[in-house]
Amino acid sequence: MTATFNNLLDKLHLTSKDNEDPPVQEPTKEEFEELKGKYVKAGQDQVFAFYEELSVAEKAGLFERLKSFDPDHINELADKALNPPKTSDEEREAKLEPLPEDATASILDSKDEDIQSWYTSGLKLVSKGQVAVVLMAGGQGTRLGSSAPKGCFDIGLPSQKSLFQIQAERIWKVQQLAEKESGKDIAIPWYVMTSGPTRRPTEQFFEEHQYFGLQKDNVSIFEQGVLPCISNDGKILLENKAKVAVAPDGNGGIYQALLTSNVRTDMRKRGIQHIHAYCVDNCLVKVADPVFIGFAASKDVDIATKVVRKRNAKESVGLILQKNGKPDVVEYSEIDDATAEAKDSKQPDLLKFRAANIVNHYYSFRFLESIEDWAHKLPHHVARKKIPYVDTEKGESIKPDKPNGVKLEQFVFDVFPLLSLDKFACMEVKREDEFSPLKNAKGTGEDDPDTSKRDILNQGRRWVENVGGTVESEGPAEETGVEISPLVSYGGEGLEFLQTRTIKAPAVIEKED
Repeated sequence: MTATFNNLLDKLHLTSKDNEDPPVQEPTKEEFEELKGKYVKAGQDQVFAFYEELSVAEKAGLFERLKSFDPDHINELADKALNPPKTSDEEREAKLEPLPEDATASILDSKDEDIQSWYTSGLKLVSKGQVAVVLMAGGQGTRLGSSAPKGCFDIGLPSQKSLFQIQAERIWKVQQLAEKESGKDIAIPWYVMTSGPTRRPTEQFFEEHQYFGLQKDNVSIFEQGVLPCISNDGKILLENKAKVAVAPDGNGGIYQALLTSNVRTDMRKRGIQHIHAYCVDNCLVKVADPVFIGFAASKDVDIATKVVRKRNAKESVGLILQKNGKPDVVEYSEIDDATAEAKDSKQPDLLKFRAANIVNHYYSFRFLESIEDWAHKLPHHVARKKIPYVDTEKGESIKPDKPNGVKLEQFVFDVFPLLSLDKFACMEVKREDEFSPLKNAKGTGEDDPDTSKRDILNQGRRWVENVGGTVESEGPAEETGVEISPLVSYGGEGLEFLQTRTIKAPAVIEKED
């Protein structure tokens, strides 16, 4: 019994890492009646239908989960989800415009001296210990045929490095570059946001790989929140007799999670002022990019975002723009053909709306200090799903064959419209250098392990050729690239030792020799 309870507490993350697990403690009668009263008042007392049948450990687990929710708030969310307000005339006739020019920059056409200036100032901020990184890594590799966290995935590189390792090594390299400039030890704290199913496997993966060369004290793994799944008639569903059916609260849950996990407190103690946040599935992401940090800091904005140029009018991507005078993200499905195909009046060969969202953001710490003021204003989005549940009247487990409820989630970019345009900036970067997402199973041909691998190897080949090296290959097209370890080069710098070299692809360059 004790072992079962300890396992349960581990899953709920109620255990202390430093102390032994507490003994089994069933909620007192007073505690139980107080909590049940809240759910009875909210019309959600079906969640206690099997409470008296449960073991002590199961009662404790169910009690702790239900205690973490406010049933009245859940009812409000459910009502909005199941009975959405009608779209107002203002929303239907939203005025869309590109972001103002003074809020944007493009690596594609910026002056070299501007890019160098941003890089230098960004690296100085790293050297001052003011830069942190937040990784959104809650997803599993389900579409990739794996139940492991997506960050553990090996995309097939010659080195067999996982996404986590690639990104950790980029952080290490930025630290090294800053140390070289400043002459002192530098740490960039890495805060890794997981979900319930991915937290422990992520912790184990980092432990097994000795944190990929980073200091353990500078890596914090925390967990985003969950929300209960709601039936089509507004009731909280039970996954089984002892467990509420829940789902992660979306990448927009990052803001609340920064508070509940004490990540923000840790940032404050460390003197962090600038935060880079991104998603784990992008193998090309420039983690803690000094150019991006320097750009955003020079604008004195609260949020900045990286974008890539939309490939064509039909590409199904969200766009970063201004909507009714506020920064926003508008999904592809929300834009009519005429808007999607409109041309830029100053550059007629380009689309007017071309800033594709890649979920790669900068935050000022001062903005994150105000989370309590605005987190409750962020909307919840509805995903209608087939949700397995237990019938609270019959006690039968049901596996529905059509959507029977909703999962609620928030999006990280829903905070954008809360800002004025002068506190928001956008940097366009080269897709081939900074964006290659891993979304689909191998063999799909788009955003899959093969395209991720190809994009890293092609980037390495370009870097070698840019310094005067030569790459030769006698193999198939997908084997013509070079993998250059982030430990050797962060963004193509420091490769002069390859200047006169001929490299036979596929190859891995892990050190200077």
